[in-house]
Amino acid sequence: MRRAATTLLAMIALGVSGVGAYQLAPQPAATSAHWREIAWPFPRDGWAAGRAFRCEGGACDGAELYVRAKRGFCNCDRGVADDDEVDRVADLDLIDPRFTATAPGEVVHVGEMRGRARRYDLAGHDGGSRAAVGVAVSRRCDLFVAAAQGRGDAGAMQHAAFALLETQAMKAWMTAALDGK
Repeated sequence: MRRAATTLLAMIALGVSGVGAYQLAPQPAATSAHWREIAWPFPRDGWAAGRAFRCEGGACDGAELYVRAKRGFCNCDRGVADDDEVDRVADLDLIDPRFTATAPGEVVHVGEMRGRARRYDLAGHDGGSRAAVGVAVSRRCDLFVAAAQGRGDAGAMQHAAFALLETQAMKAWMTAALDGK
């Protein structure tokens, strides 16, 4: 009888902790961001086309991220040193030439590369405002740039974009793009 009571108590304890664990578990992927690759939307310019992604779900739903390498376009000694450089190189002008910085930039790291990120407002041709984030990081004399734009919160969009950029697949692609492969 004592053994049965102990077994019953163990089953109840495990059942309760199982319910608690289920309730505390992270929500399914439907509430988290997923980036789907789309076609590069910009006309040819002096740099190789990059890759483009659209966020589906999460706080960045509907945002787009554009990334590419700009080989031989960086100050080899100091890298990306200031916000003016982010303004010039991060491809925001491809999205909308009427962009306005909303705050000073911040130092960021993407993999082993270091640079700056800055948040912007885009005027929009349709009269609606969108948020944007420009990123420029360097490796030796080469730049890797990213620009994200969407109707949501710039901070959430930046967080989701950096999560994609920090994946092993993207780090491998960035390295290959900077190596000219």
